[in-house]
Amino acid sequence: MTGTDTTPSTGREEAAAAAARPQTLMLSFLGLYVLEHGGAVYSGSVIDVFARVGVSEDAVRSTLTRMVKRDLLARHRRGRKMYFGLTARSTEVLRDGHDRIWGAGAVNRDWDGTWTLVGFSLPEAWRSRRHELRSRLVWAGFGPLQNGLWIAPGDPDVPAVVAGLGLEDHLNVLRGHAAEPTEAAQLLHRAFDTAGIAGRYRAFLDQWDRPDPLPSAPDDLARQLLLHTDWLQAVRSDPRLPAEHLPADWPAIRAEHVFRTLSARYDAPARQLADTVLDTIPAEPTAEQD
Repeated sequence: MTGTDTTPSTGREEAAAAAARPQTLMLSFLGLYVLEHGGAVYSGSVIDVFARVGVSEDAVRSTLTRMVKRDLLARHRRGRKMYFGLTARSTEVLRDGHDRIWGAGAVNRDWDGTWTLVGFSLPEAWRSRRHELRSRLVWAGFGPLQNGLWIAPGDPDVPAVVAGLGLEDHLNVLRGHAAEPTEAAQLLHRAFDTAGIAGRYRAFLDQWDRPDPLPSAPDDLARQLLLHTDWLQAVRSDPRLPAEHLPADWPAIRAEHVFRTLSARYDAPARQLADTVLDTIPAEPTAEQD
């Protein structure tokens, strides 16, 4: 995330984003149409919805299977039909995503100058836990200041971020302020790829900031799903940087306005279509496992 590269993304990042898109679309779909009402949704109707956004049946089935293996979905069989419902883990993930999208603005206008610092040094053999820790730190708004030292503006709940990883004895967590000769703006630009973050918001605006976005999409159900997926991709690596250290034309401000306006426009027709298309059942406490 650090560096001076001013391109919005590298080819490697674009390839990774493309590979991750079906699952990101699935998380958006579950957050929009399953989280609020609970229950489980028939795989065939999920395939129907995803066909509207160009995702093949094989890709949908593969994504559902992977998410079951990762304890993000649970199977519920009814005769010949297979339904998929949320697990405790996916419910937590989706609620966190909902709060990130709707509970906070795209920029931090209330920052008091406090930084939270997380230092760690993990054995080389713990590669998977190191990767998971870094992923969680990024989602929580941290950026790498230097090797083994990550910082975030404000006071994120670090115990909640690292819960379940078993790394408490390998972390040092501190809070403080920048001191001369270091300035807060320097820390911000060293730890966070501000050019990359801005580039993702500008890419969102290029797609959606127009009178009639995605005219080729079949309906507002497809547009709502794509809109939320693109917005989640934009905000997931944005730490809500302090507004006082950002340029006046920081694109996140305009992008958030566009997202909220379009989401409100699509909401009613998209939900009407979803009610027609989706075959759902109440989810039972026990579900079919592999």
